Amino acid sequence: MNKILIIQTASIGDVILAIALIESLHLRFPGASIDYLVKKGNESLFHGHPFLKNVITWDKRSEKFAGLIKIIRQIRGTRYDLVVNVQRFFLTGLITVLSGSRETRGFSKNPLSFLFSRSIQHKIGDGIHEVHRNNDLIHDLVEPGNFIPHLYPAASDDGAVDQYIKGNYYTISPASLWFTKQYPVEKWVEFIGQVPDGSNIYLLGAQADLDICEKIISESRHPGILSLAGKLTLLQSAALMKRARMNFTNDSAPMHLASSVNAPVTVVYCSTSPRFGFGPLSSDSSIVEITPPLACRPCGLHGFKKCPEKHFRCAFEIETAKLTMRL
Repeated sequence: MNKILIIQTASIGDVILAIALIESLHLRFPGASIDYLVKKGNESLFHGHPFLKNVITWDKRSEKFAGLIKIIRQIRGTRYDLVVNVQRFFLTGLITVLSGSRETRGFSKNPLSFLFSRSIQHKIGDGIHEVHRNNDLIHDLVEPGNFIPHLYPAASDDGAVDQYIKGNYYTISPASLWFTKQYPVEKWVEFIGQVPDGSNIYLLGAQADLDICEKIISESRHPGILSLAGKLTLLQSAALMKRARMNFTNDSAPMHLASSVNAPVTVVYCSTSPRFGFGPLSSDSSIVEITPPLACRPCGLHGFKKCPEKHFRCAFEIETAKLTMRL
């Protein structure tokens, strides 16, 4: 194997989980050139990654189809020996089929998988982690192992957050793309009220999360709380998480970001379930969810914009004491 391409153009969390393939393939084929195709905006995750040669970006928002044609031409010109597509949608299947690679692999849920060299089933709900489901695509090519995703913040990323490394500090990533995955603001505020005054709390997120972070700050009134939403890159956030006493997240991308640097993490599961196989991988990790179980939970794999049952008990009835135990 001389040239390998991995395709995952979904959200940040999915992209991070597929990184484990890079580690496995590099170990087996140390001289191979490994590239990764991601959607535009996620490429910053890979600055300085030691095992990647190129990160190819696809602007799916403003140049979806024009960009698709350019990417297919670029990929065909590279003449990859192996293309591994971990995404299960038609357009990435089209890229895979038209790649010109002599070997293509992906999941059978992809509509074009019948044209791949090899396809396997993707079973959600069997307790197997997504990292291992992805690795099944190449298990016959690589050495057995328990690889987890790794990101590599640079010294400059550590330097960018040095000013915040003061005594005991915690990070909270309060937002999510999906409402029913998001622990409610009032519950975060209740939890923050139990954090000792001598500690610092940093709220992490994207620019779009500024409002929720500011609302938490105004309602909690903790003397050591600060919003860093929109102020740090993904790798800078990972660098800050790595040295935190604990990181608190929803079932969302920041959980995977913490896992990628083996940072301690506590994950709040509202409408979804860790049994889907997307849970934390850090050596110091904990899951917080409602007990006893609800008949309506989990209500979906990705969450919803509002609670289908209109009560959102899976979030509001989680006791904040379960989070306090991880302080």
